[in-house]
Amino acid sequence: MVKKFSWINFLDKIKIPLLFVLFIWGVEIYEEVAGVYLGRYGIYPREMGGLKGVLFSPLLHNDWNHIFSNSAPLLVLGSVMMVFYNRVAVVSFVIIYLLSGFSVWLFARPAYHIGASGVVYGLISWMLWTGLLRRNVKSIVLALCTVVMYAGYEQGLLPNEKGVSWESHLSGAIIGILTAFLFKNTIEIDEIKSDPWANEDTTKVLYLQSDIFDKTKAQRIQEAIEAEKQRLHDLAEIQRLRNLMSGDMGQA
Repeated sequence: MVKKFSWINFLDKIKIPLLFVLFIWGVEIYEEVAGVYLGRYGIYPREMGGLKGVLFSPLLHNDWNHIFSNSAPLLVLGSVMMVFYNRVAVVSFVIIYLLSGFSVWLFARPAYHIGASGVVYGLISWMLWTGLLRRNVKSIVLALCTVVMYAGYEQGLLPNEKGVSWESHLSGAIIGILTAFLFKNTIEIDEIKSDPWANEDTTKVLYLQSDIFDKTKAQRIQEAIEAEKQRLHDLAEIQRLRNLMSGDMGQA
């Protein structure tokens, strides 16, 4: 039975990526209106003061083009994750969010790294590798859709453009793979295979005795002899009753 689509249920499922995107837009609008720049709250590798950027970096962006380029994949991929992989979506998102930033803090070049592109690359990688690892129809179709929609994003894994944190992209992609592997055996409710014969009547109709093939040949012969003796005895008894009835009728 196909469930009727409900916008309320749909919005409830995607509330996390939706609120996240609205929040980062709120931060960008605040920076524009207040005339402040919050880039100092980004990740600065291997400096204790820069560790706070693990939490704040994905919320900050350089300009409107930067936030535009991250908003659509965050909303689309985040929503797909929440709808189709509900059991692991939240924890996977949190792992990608935190560990991709922490990896940047550990290994990236010394500069302020801001933006949610590490999370975006983590979601793309997670979606692709979930399809490869789970290998069911749903996950494969979603992985193929991701490939089509985000083809070309792999160029961001290399230092091809000045001022772009390719380390965030690479860290996010690696964390996405590891997270997909971590939850590859977690089965969603719609992935549980149902038995089409589960409600079938399993009562056995026996046309032969259940133990007939367990008997030896000698036992079957003996049973046949006993059955024949019983048959002859029954015939003799019937004949005796007939004779008695015939005698009674003659006397009458």
